[in-house]
Amino acid sequence: MAKLLLENVTKIYDRDIYAAKNISFDVASREFTVLVGPSGCGKTTTLRLIAGLEELTSGSIYIEGQLVNDMSPKDRDVAMVFQNYALYPHMSVHDNMAFGLRMRKYPKAKIKRRVAETAETLGISALLERKPRQLSGGQRQRVALGRSIVRQPKLFLFDEPLSNLDAKLRVQMRAELSRLHKKIQATIIYVTHDQVEAMTLGQKIVVLKDGEVQQVADPATLYKKPKNKFVAGFIGSPPMNLIPGMIKKTNKQIEFQSMDITLELNNNFKKYLERPVIIGIRPADFSTTRGSNMNIVVDVIEPMGNELYIHGRCGDAMLSARVPEDAAPTVGQSFILKVNLERIYVFDEKTENAI
Repeated sequence: MAKLLLENVTKIYDRDIYAAKNISFDVASREFTVLVGPSGCGKTTTLRLIAGLEELTSGSIYIEGQLVNDMSPKDRDVAMVFQNYALYPHMSVHDNMAFGLRMRKYPKAKIKRRVAETAETLGISALLERKPRQLSGGQRQRVALGRSIVRQPKLFLFDEPLSNLDAKLRVQMRAELSRLHKKIQATIIYVTHDQVEAMTLGQKIVVLKDGEVQQVADPATLYKKPKNKFVAGFIGSPPMNLIPGMIKKTNKQIEFQSMDITLELNNNFKKYLERPVIIGIRPADFSTTRGSNMNIVVDVIEPMGNELYIHGRCGDAMLSARVPEDAAPTVGQSFILKVNLERIYVFDEKTENAI
């Protein structure tokens, strides 16, 4: 399998609209890399630039060390799986999977063997004679994957392939994709707007916003050490609570003060005194037993089995927190939560970068 390198990849449409701006990252051979970000951030454009379906404005793309900027899509040896399965409705599953190989003039015996092997890997051997209309959504997705896998390309490019599936099937297909990656040892670049999907699938994650790379890291690093406010708020569910304010010293006590919140801090925060900051608190980093007090008026309670997510107000600030099921808050209640001061994130208010 191939490695991939993007250097300052830029795509500009009419009137100086940047769909991708100086995007740089690398993908190691056999690595599962996910491009994630909100709608319009440049994920699909970047994928299409890699495939050769869009023309670069500037920058360089290398596949297995070879510059492919001027190479046609068919010569790049990549396979793309789209959000729309794009199966030929009049062809059987077998013929849909074999179509690309037939176009490349592969021998019939080799086509038959590859289709059979791929169908066995994906668990769709019994479906080979069916037409797409006779398949469920998950089965169609497997056929679309099989059509790419059977070619044995250098790179697999997935553009939100699970977005048309229901929630339960998406979870199942995520697990199957992970198992499939381990089995075929493929180099995969996967696009999604779903950060849960990105965190569970990706060995490396590229976070994009407005056509620019915000951070490239493994899932654990993104969660524990976000580079800026955007990454901190985007990665994690429910999202991190982000509160602007100032850290001050009053009566020998260090406090974070915002319009609606006063939070007692420890001496670790002395270096941020009199500096406008944004503090970040993940919902999972609240506690009912130890830490600095914060009073929340509960608006919404989401039961999640052995734990609860509560959403409420501290003054006019909206906050979310995860609490044990036995904490048993009620809607409208003034509920005291404790903040783990060792888990507070601090961002510069002006640059929004972590400090």
